Amino acid sequence: QVQLVESGGGLVQPGGSLRLSCAASGSFFTSYPMGWYRQAPGKQRELVAGMARDGTTHYADSVKGRFTISRNNTRNTVALHMNSLKPEDTAVYYCRLGFSADFSHWGQGTPVNVSA
Repeated sequence: QVQLVESGGGLVQPGGSLRLSCAASGSFFTSYPMGWYRQAPGKQRELVAGMARDGTTHYADSVKGRFTISRNNTRNTVALHMNSLKPEDTAVYYCRLGFSADFSHWGQGTPVNVSA
């Protein structure tokens, strides 16, 4: 059974930083790509940052230079380091393991609120 548990969300002022973490169960962690998505109220869920098995990263244009995805294969965790946060970054953030129709799992989400 795959389980993904996110943590680290909260309220932060504009310009501040947060670090989100996602812990995955199971021994297959290194076999699949992982990513962070977000969904703001009234909007579709969007990919924020992704990391392939070989470590290649991809970022949405809106977060390039501000967010960094990292992965610890020993601890089965993936993190999203968010700097220079803006009010438009407010959303529920989800981690995802695997992007295919055959294998794709989501965490429960962690809310991020960027507000003065």
